[in-house]
Amino acid sequence: MEQAFLDYYRCPDQFADFGLSNDFHANPICDVSSGTNGQVEMSLCSLDEMSVLSFEGATCSLPFNLSEVADSLRFERYVNGTGKTGWKRLVRQAYYFLRPALPVPIRRHLQRVSLKGWDTTPFPQWPVDRTVDRMFETGMAISLRAHQCIIPFVWFWPEGKAGCAIMTHDVETASGLDFVGELMDIDDSFGIKSSFQIIPESRYRTGEDVLATIRRRGFEINVHDLKHDGHLFDEQTQFREQAVRINQYAAKFGSRGFRSGILYRRLDWYDAFEFSYDMSVHNVGHLDTQPGGCCTVMPFFVGNILELPLTTVQDYSLFNILRTYSTDLWQQQIDLISQGHGLMSFNVHPDYLDNTRAKNSYKDLLHTLATLRSTADLWTPLPGEVDAWWRQRSEMQVTADGSGWRIQGPGAERARLAFATLVDDTVRYSVAPAACCYASEASL
Repeated sequence: MEQAFLDYYRCPDQFADFGLSNDFHANPICDVSSGTNGQVEMSLCSLDEMSVLSFEGATCSLPFNLSEVADSLRFERYVNGTGKTGWKRLVRQAYYFLRPALPVPIRRHLQRVSLKGWDTTPFPQWPVDRTVDRMFETGMAISLRAHQCIIPFVWFWPEGKAGCAIMTHDVETASGLDFVGELMDIDDSFGIKSSFQIIPESRYRTGEDVLATIRRRGFEINVHDLKHDGHLFDEQTQFREQAVRINQYAAKFGSRGFRSGILYRRLDWYDAFEFSYDMSVHNVGHLDTQPGGCCTVMPFFVGNILELPLTTVQDYSLFNILRTYSTDLWQQQIDLISQGHGLMSFNVHPDYLDNTRAKNSYKDLLHTLATLRSTADLWTPLPGEVDAWWRQRSEMQVTADGSGWRIQGPGAERARLAFATLVDDTVRYSVAPAACCYASEASL
């Protein structure tokens, strides 16, 4: 049984009955290595190999283990190292030492230079990579062929919502902290609540009155790194010492979520955290200092921590690296993620909404999300609400009940049955229209 496939769909166990073929590839994911121009190249066994199948009854033999490949991609194990060793680490340390004294235009120029060639990096696929999701969809197609029936599963979002979008704000400077009140007004004007990630030490002093106001107005507070100095993940012993302080700040702030500074991350160390969810892994990291990407637009668990991947370009990269205030790229990413019914997660800093064009771009984005909420049944919750839902969904079961299927488990009243079918070798989804957790194929 493929546990990762089962966790993704929450379908009955018998539909995750996959075996391994004689031409099994023990390690179909190869390391990413740097080319002569510093560009990242990816070698990945083609997913088309999954079309070379053998069936024994309803059991299908695959050329590799779906769970292992999914973990290799989602945990970025295909990346050779963290991109922060050797001379690159020395350069990074020098940059963060000098950063406070560098004028913003110089910082932006240095960042553009360091990211030169990002647009020729073939993997993950820009601007949205759904390799993991497509792999599971292919697995569903295989299971549909093997079982010759419609397969029920727990729909991805509550009340049958077509997709999900969350707004987050990393507060990096004192000026950004001063803008928090106005930013909450902007978000509220579109009916979208958001989370604010606050740096606990060094950058600025956050008074309890500010935190209380954020909570009172129905927004969330999460911990943003410790000092945001680029050194949190440098060395494991030091990290674990700092993780103790980070956990203490989480208790002080009443925070359930975390995001690291500059999206630096080592997921293998996350057992030191006491958070419920994290938001530090990019879907495609081409415009970030740490390369990689989790290649999925769906939440996934890192141990006991739920990862809510950052699936869209950050405002800083849009405004300062790509040098545009157009929302076209955001719209393109929204369209691609919507096709997979995934999570659209945004990170817009109050620190960079310091001019009229930036504010107008952000308002255009919020208008788009508010429109999709009313016209396309988009869910726009707080990150903590996504965490709570996904944890409930992970415990739900679909069981046969007479002539139909029933979802069982806490929160099942919000869940919706969905059915996967195969149409011209393409997996299609249908969500049961009934506002209950029980349905049959005839109800579609």
